[in-house]
Amino acid sequence: MRKILPAFALACCATFALSACNQSEQQPKQEQAEQAPVVLPKPTDATDKAAWKKYLVSVVTANMEGVKSNRPYMYYVPGGDDDTAKSDRANQLDNVKNVVDRGVLPGNMMAFGGPDSKITAELIVNAFKDVQPNAFKDVRVLYIGDAADAETVKQALAASGADVRFVEAK
Repeated sequence: MRKILPAFALACCATFALSACNQSEQQPKQEQAEQAPVVLPKPTDATDKAAWKKYLVSVVTANMEGVKSNRPYMYYVPGGDDDTAKSDRANQLDNVKNVVDRGVLPGNMMAFGGPDSKITAELIVNAFKDVQPNAFKDVRVLYIGDAADAETVKQALAASGADVRFVEAK
């Protein structure tokens, strides 16, 4: 009886230890599934800046895998032909050009999107037109727009060395 009691206690401890290990392996998988970013639907109102910014944040958050920085450079490019929209785009272009001229550290992300895919693509092309070859090596540039404009953006950024990613706005 003396020999059975320690063996039984050891067996119980081993069982509890193994069951605890199994739970700790399952818990991160459940947390990852619960924490998976939710991509919002594309806003239907092109003038609703708040909805567009929330949408872009959700798309960028879902595409952060492999990015070392947790604060990407995000650019909302307003659509429309009114003077306010044109002024906002000109300011945004100046802002992006300044960042491009200074450079972005490897492991970061620059993300662009807005209600008018063609206007967003044009802003990216204009902002990167004077970039030095391979100046953006290991920097991800995320373009959120229409598939018809994706190739234009990829070609414009080819010399920069950037990792260009495309997500269709939907």
